[in-house]
Amino acid sequence: MEINGTTVELDLRYSEMNLSPGLMRALSEKGFTLATPVQAGAIPCFKDWKDVIAKAPTGSGKTFAFGIPMVEHTDPQGLDVTGLILAPTRELAMQIQDELRQLCAFLPGIRVACLYGGQPIERQINLLKKRPQIVVATPGRLMDHMKRRTVRLHKVETVVLDEADRMLDMGFIKDVTHILKQIPNRRNLGMFSATISREVMDISWVYQRDPVEIVVRPIQENRPKISQYRLKVDLGGKVDLLVSILEKEKLDRVIVFCNTKNNTDRITGLLRMRHISAQCIHGDLGQKVREQVLTAFRKGELRVLVATDVAARGLDIDDVDAVINYDIPEEGEYYVHRIGRTGRAKHQGAAYNLISSVTEDIRLDEIARNNKFEIKPITR
Repeated sequence: MEINGTTVELDLRYSEMNLSPGLMRALSEKGFTLATPVQAGAIPCFKDWKDVIAKAPTGSGKTFAFGIPMVEHTDPQGLDVTGLILAPTRELAMQIQDELRQLCAFLPGIRVACLYGGQPIERQINLLKKRPQIVVATPGRLMDHMKRRTVRLHKVETVVLDEADRMLDMGFIKDVTHILKQIPNRRNLGMFSATISREVMDISWVYQRDPVEIVVRPIQENRPKISQYRLKVDLGGKVDLLVSILEKEKLDRVIVFCNTKNNTDRITGLLRMRHISAQCIHGDLGQKVREQVLTAFRKGELRVLVATDVAARGLDIDDVDAVINYDIPEEGEYYVHRIGRTGRAKHQGAAYNLISSVTEDIRLDEIARNNKFEIKPITR
């Protein structure tokens, strides 16, 4: 890990961070004792109200890196929003809310609200009437509440932009800058991301003050342990190959990634015709349906989740046996986030890439070269 350009080795336990008893109990209940590198670098800085810009791989524990100090700064007796977290997608916002509520399990009085599109705004207004101290929101829905004056940000002290590069890449830069301008009493700003784009640096230059720069590189113990494979097949044989992998490798929990919504629907239907429990998730599905599908997959009620890249970032889905790329993604960054769903918590993971064209073969070669991945060919 690097802090402000200097390589450091931090082997830090939560018990060494002077955390409150309630928060330590929550961490203990989850079996967590040792902070991940990004947490070891960011938590002390955030506790001291410093601005932070952190680059770390997917699955490296970024939510707790900003969530722990934000919870520690929160007054359980407070009636104003003092912590704000912006996320690019509703799924990520909901996941952050869940993790924060886990941290607050033994801290009665701390309330967390989640604001996102696709849910009736009246329900969220009722949540805001309960006076949460921490709000997790997508930029668009937060702007809606600001216009309605159903949320006030004048007491916000800490702001976090999670998956900052993705959020700005999705066109939220005007909303984000508008929101930041409405927070006059901000004490610190954190920006957490898997990559640091030019847009992220622009926000940093304007709104951060001498930020602590933390970089956790996806190598050695920080890179998930994932065996990666490529299998060549005719386009018409992809589904049969997919089923063969599921059966031969005895995979019980798998995410299959496609590039298009139509493909996710089609593949899901073909798997179910073969009596494999599968559901899909993509942007055209209603929020309630998406939540139901994700809940079923987390509970182990589904063997296969077929998804577009909307599910590749921010969803903390543990114990995934393997990721199968039915389609090779257009962007190398998407590939990294896709395979990051497996091989978590130091467990061995696997990623299978189904290749049916020269174009896909070349694209996968480029991804492997740019990321220094070893993707082993499997012949059938």
